Amino acid sequence: MKFEFSAGGIVIKRSPSVNSGLAQIAILLCQHSQHHGWVFPKGLIGDTHKGESEEETAVREVKEETGIEARITKPLTPVTYWYQFEGEKIKKTVHYFLMEYAGGDIANHDNEMEQVEWLPMEEILNRLTYRSDKEAWLKAKKLIANC
Repeated sequence: MKFEFSAGGIVIKRSPSVNSGLAQIAILLCQHSQHHGWVFPKGLIGDTHKGESEEETAVREVKEETGIEARITKPLTPVTYWYQFEGEKIKKTVHYFLMEYAGGDIANHDNEMEQVEWLPMEEILNRLTYRSDKEAWLKAKKLIANC
């Protein structure tokens, strides 16, 4: 058995509504090039940048995988799940952070993601592929509603 630790972000982008003047919120999602699942951007802590913190990894991975620069607003409760890779059982813990869009363009995403999109909040749960991401989303959604 192996243990992995990753960090990533649930990025929100606020823009004023043309009609109501209230802020519309979009959430950043990406489709992975290998397994084709819709996920939040994340990556292994310390895989290429030794000594990197969870927060540093989350900000870096969001930028690399999606082309978006974001700043952390709140940590979320980590999610844990098991998966198999090349016959080995792996327990993975992901430290997600709620983040605010700060700049960048989704057209500049890397090859790890085949698609990157901004979606309305009401579409996120149905688009996400994995239970662990859905759990993280439900936690984040409560925090967003209280902002």
